[in-house]
Amino acid sequence: MTDTIAARLAALQSAPFAELRETWRDLFGGDPPTTNRRFLQSRIAYRIQEVAFGGLQQSTLQRLRDLEDAIFSTTRERRRKRKRDKNRPVSGTKLIRHYKGEEHVVEVRGDNYIWQGRPYRSLTAIARAITGGHRSGQEFFGLVRSEKR
Repeated sequence: MTDTIAARLAALQSAPFAELRETWRDLFGGDPPTTNRRFLQSRIAYRIQEVAFGGLQQSTLQRLRDLEDAIFSTTRERRRKRKRDKNRPVSGTKLIRHYKGEEHVVEVRGDNYIWQGRPYRSLTAIARAITGGHRSGQEFFGLVRSEKR
């Protein structure tokens, strides 16, 4: 039995792409998700062995699900933070804005901004303190263009 499986695995290396797609359909019951030959070969090889020798134990599958939840929740948070901070200048940058005859200097530091010696969590909070009204901090300091223009 293992000789037959070894032969099938070896044959994947030289199989035409059309044959790989057909093997995928037989093993997975649908069209392959990609046209990447190496991906198809490795996934088909794994599936052939999984069918012949059995899959992973339930305890291993549960551990993998737990790890996936931990990784993807962290990834989602990073992605959300990256999207939120897309226009954020790098730490150490000084933003200078002249408003009503006064020069306002804001320094970007780590996760916050320093204005007049006080830390702020957002540029919007600083823009509000300077103008007395709600203003987009990103627009106020010229990091993004206003949609109104």
